[in-house]
Amino acid sequence: MAITLVNPEGLPKVDLYRQVSVATGSRLVFIAGQVARDADGGRVGEGDLAAQTEQCYLNIGTALAEVGASFDDVVKLTVYVVDLTPDKMPLFMEGVTRASAKLGATPLPPLTGIGVAALAEPDMLVEIEATAVID
Repeated sequence: MAITLVNPEGLPKVDLYRQVSVATGSRLVFIAGQVARDADGGRVGEGDLAAQTEQCYLNIGTALAEVGASFDDVVKLTVYVVDLTPDKMPLFMEGVTRASAKLGATPLPPLTGIGVAALAEPDMLVEIEATAVID
């Protein structure tokens, strides 16, 4: 495996993901922000942050598989959540937990969560992009 995930001493322990990833692979994979649309372009989880988060992760898993990668190869996730507030975090984490179980992705790589006013599609609550490194 080309990725080592670490929670360094001296940083807060985060159960959901690791604070640092070290990549030793030779090819970079950049996955565009994924939203809650299925393979046919249909909306998934309208108004449901957990369901939309789960679909975003599953879409990333599909994109990774297409290039011979998996979540084990992801070094960084960037998450954009519409009107992010602390009360939305349990819903986000629920979606991540469900997707992680389906994808066998634990622990997760470092992620940055960013609150935004809106996304390109008005019915979308979350968008997630990924960077991976493969040999």
